[in-house]
Amino acid sequence: MEKKAETYDISFKKKAVDLYHQKKNYSAVSRELNIHRKNIQRWVKQFNVDGIVGLREKRGRKSGSDKVSSSTIENPQKKIKRLEAENELLKKLLKM
Repeated sequence: MEKKAETYDISFKKKAVDLYHQKKNYSAVSRELNIHRKNIQRWVKQFNVDGIVGLREKRGRKSGSDKVSSSTIENPQKKIKRLEAENELLKKLLKM
């Protein structure tokens, strides 16, 4: 039987990133949260590059589907919906 990869929600990932920023030690955070050090390293990198949006689940998406190339102009309605979704996500995380 195949073992499914563990999935973590954004609030858990954000907690791990915050702990790392406090302790500056991947191994200590790994032991405290009982998760692999590589996960924390990846989340810190994603957070540093893309902020909270970088921590959302990307499985099941086509490669590059979140990025808009410089030669493509994003549809204004799509952009509004995307930004509204990001704002809602941030509001939920700030309430925690």
